[in-house]
Amino acid sequence: MNNRKGVENRVSRRDEIPVKNVTEASEQESDSESTDNLRAKQEETADIGTKTQAETESSSSGSHSRELSDDTVRECSEKIQKVFTAIDQGLVGQKKVAERLFMALLARGHVLLEGLPGLAKTTAIKILGTLCHLDFNRIQFTPDLLPADITGTEIFIHETSEFRIKKGPVFCHLLLADEINRAPSKVQAALLEVMQEKQVTISGQEFKLDSPFLVLATQNPIDQEGTYTLPEAQLDRFLFKLNMTYGTLDDEVNIMKRVAQGIWQNIKPVIERQEIEELSSVATEIFVSDDIRRYIASLVFATRFPENFALAELKPWILCGASPRASIALEQTAKIQALFMGRSFVTPSDVKEMAYDVLNHRIVLSFEAEAEEMTVADITSKILATVPVP
Repeated sequence: MNNRKGVENRVSRRDEIPVKNVTEASEQESDSESTDNLRAKQEETADIGTKTQAETESSSSGSHSRELSDDTVRECSEKIQKVFTAIDQGLVGQKKVAERLFMALLARGHVLLEGLPGLAKTTAIKILGTLCHLDFNRIQFTPDLLPADITGTEIFIHETSEFRIKKGPVFCHLLLADEINRAPSKVQAALLEVMQEKQVTISGQEFKLDSPFLVLATQNPIDQEGTYTLPEAQLDRFLFKLNMTYGTLDDEVNIMKRVAQGIWQNIKPVIERQEIEELSSVATEIFVSDDIRRYIASLVFATRFPENFALAELKPWILCGASPRASIALEQTAKIQALFMGRSFVTPSDVKEMAYDVLNHRIVLSFEAEAEEMTVADITSKILATVPVP
């Protein structure tokens, strides 16, 4: 009897051993399958990530061609030419000034205009405002002007015994700062802060300015008595500095005719504010190659270190070269110039066209240059003729 139980026990143990081995083998196979599945999922995830990254890079590199089709560029160019045609109906002999004002509007920049009285500076910006359906305000700068006269202030209302914010004339789309150099430096600084920040702080409250916002500041080049010269750091905040000159004899005859007929009768809105915003957005998508960017940087660096570009003779004439804002402004305006010409890419000719007005107020001449009657335009011409074109 005992022998029989022993045999049964040995048989039972022999039967248990294979079950244990099968269980361990099953667990090992399960672990192996889990590891293989995990590795496969990781590889699949990596493949998906690589594919997604490649698709993203492909999308970003090809976004230019999709977003800026030939039809889009052509349509934008036609809208711009329509604005220029309408400006020519009211403004005579100042085509370049009108183009630069509209370009600054698209670039969200500001313009410093230097010219003699009576050259249609006010008329130019008023016509632009009418054509673009934009608000226009004018500030005549005087020595007794205060910053609050520009930005606004808080006033007390006796009827309600409450304080109320009264916004200043800067709350508009187009602002003419006439004879900006006649106001004290604190008033100039207040305006230039508004230009840079696109907002006004009154009694601790911040107010955003409407977009687009363009300041056209003017200076009289001959009447300098009782004026406050703008510092170079403040001049640098302007996108362009334009010099307005007299037109031809025929231009003056046409001016008299149009004034007699009434120039404002034919000035009607031809573009809406939303369309201006769209043009500005399209201009940012204009393609700029790395070679063009290096060319822009080289032009600006040549104003600082002319000896590095075979222009050692310019060194005594330049007291201070252009800042990095000049490089940024050159790229922005070259893009818009390309859009004006109906192209979706920037060429060296676009950069050259913009260089004079962008660098005009950013290069400080030395006394030697002034003694030899050198101008910023002369120095810019030498730089453009010497720096290699890509």
